[in-house]
Amino acid sequence: MVSKHFLMMNRCVAKYNGKKIYLAGTGTDYSEFLDNAGDDERMYSYVRFQDVDGTTGARKKMYAFITWIGPSVSPLAKARVSTDKAFVKQIFTNFGKEILADDASELAEAKVLNILLKAEGAAYGTGK
Repeated sequence: MVSKHFLMMNRCVAKYNGKKIYLAGTGTDYSEFLDNAGDDERMYSYVRFQDVDGTTGARKKMYAFITWIGPSVSPLAKARVSTDKAFVKQIFTNFGKEILADDASELAEAKVLNILLKAEGAAYGTGK
């Protein structure tokens, strides 16, 4: 179960316009982030979650690099993603976990947060 005191604080989304990649948006709302993940879309996202409860005494920040390839994307466009991703990762360089998603359920906020928490390792002082 995900602790409720973690909230997504920032996101940045890059999408395709033809063969060019452009900044499609930024924001703080996870549901707005999910709205960008259309069935025929390819996108690269950089998201930051932060511990806003502070009961641990630390202001923990966790970053994820998410690549979305919608289920209706053509095979040729899917192949281009792997090449282009290397260039995009030169911009979004520091993240705790890289996630490749092609099903909307893989983008659920709780699922992404659990992946990040597991990547962090031990949860000292939490009894878990």
